[in-house]
Amino acid sequence: MSLLAKRFQHGIKEVVGFVSVLTAAFAVLLPLDAQALPAFARQTGQNCVACHAGGQFPELTPYGRMFKMTGYTMGARALPLSVMGVVNAAKVSNSSKSDDPATDFQKNGNAVFSSGSLFIAGKVTDNIGLFSQITYDNFAAQDDEGIFHGHTSADNVDLRYADRFIDANRDLIFGVSLNNNPSVSDPWNTAAAWMQYVPAAGLTSHQFTDANTPFPGYGSGGNIAGLSAYMFWNKTVYAELGTYRTADRALSFMSAGIDDASKTKLSGSNNPYWRLALAREWGPHNLMVGTTGMIAHVYDTGSDTSEPNNLGRYRNTGIDAQYQYLLDPHTVTAQVAYMREVENHSVNEIAGATASATYVLADGVTPVDFAIPSDTTNVFRAKLTYVYQAKYGGSLAVFNKTGTTNTLHQTSGFDPVACGGTVCNASSVRVGGSLSGNPATSGITFETFWIPTQNIRVGVQYTAYSKFNGASDNYDGFGRNASDNNTLFGYVWFAY
Repeated sequence: MSLLAKRFQHGIKEVVGFVSVLTAAFAVLLPLDAQALPAFARQTGQNCVACHAGGQFPELTPYGRMFKMTGYTMGARALPLSVMGVVNAAKVSNSSKSDDPATDFQKNGNAVFSSGSLFIAGKVTDNIGLFSQITYDNFAAQDDEGIFHGHTSADNVDLRYADRFIDANRDLIFGVSLNNNPSVSDPWNTAAAWMQYVPAAGLTSHQFTDANTPFPGYGSGGNIAGLSAYMFWNKTVYAELGTYRTADRALSFMSAGIDDASKTKLSGSNNPYWRLALAREWGPHNLMVGTTGMIAHVYDTGSDTSEPNNLGRYRNTGIDAQYQYLLDPHTVTAQVAYMREVENHSVNEIAGATASATYVLADGVTPVDFAIPSDTTNVFRAKLTYVYQAKYGGSLAVFNKTGTTNTLHQTSGFDPVACGGTVCNASSVRVGGSLSGNPATSGITFETFWIPTQNIRVGVQYTAYSKFNGASDNYDGFGRNASDNNTLFGYVWFAY
């Protein structure tokens, strides 16, 4: 069988497999009168715009935040299934500075089915509710023949118990969340788990889209297991405290579909997460200012967890704020978030980097500095969004990442040994490489979108870089500039 035939056959199998999942879900939904609405909308009987600001899922309104904090239990029980899919395309500004553009910019400018999700979510009892997402990545891996293989895994899981106590002097919501992603339980979209909202394909041509620009996040990553308790007092003070551990044994469903070597491994259960926020609502306005943080003890990926020298430590601290104006036909949202991360690398990671350091400075003689055991990075993100009539919208986002210069992160440089004693870049990485070992990346994203119905959003983003991997010019050592990574990105996003 020819390679072309094999690819066609494999592609048909992937499409049929995913379509069968969607068909099964839709077949179950057919008997319902509200078959076109997502699970939570069916449960509450509300239009999507009631929970999502200007209808732009997943950003929440005060009603949507209340629904989440009360454990997804408002309304009557309904069929707890929804599906989501994304079709998108990305076009990188300059693909010429590459040895292999087909590899460095896969499917550049081509429309692709990026991913699909099945949601099992809704009211379980009067006090227990669930939000869970299982995601199919159409481009999870690529074999030696260049054929892409899709893969399904657990995405976000949030199982809650919640209760609300109201009298003349108080309004108190109390809850407990069992989840697999720090801040997925957070009700504001400045949280690390929610500020990035438009999914992009796992293709190299999509590596510079807004979805892959710097966002505040926790060093632990996701697909771990955590238990947190939270409270919201008089619609003013929100506090949450929890801790996380490896998602294994009885909690292995929270990392389902992720192979053991790629799974995040934490040391014990002493990995605390915290959140504190002050909120106020008046008329069509609402405002939140808050702080958050986490300390995580993480083993190097794929390493022996019985070896203490494979254990590193992350400390994240952040501040954020969100303002919304919600009065038909106008919706305005302003978000600001800053996260500082201090990473103490494991002993073995530093030792391995030092032993393999072969780069020298541009003079061809002076060795680069050895890797240092600790990094500090700072990520700032701000975004302003306007939506008219819950149909037409646009946003402007700026991002800026700074941090420690460390040869541990240097993937391009001068390597005289590999070139027989001459100075060259033979072992360096093009396009995604770093000549400086510094993470500095900054830029801006413009977006315009249209919501023809409450279940579909069509949008276009343009992301422009002023700095990438520590430099504006020649950041990879092969003459590639930050502006070469400017990317036009279009998407169609649906949820039913």
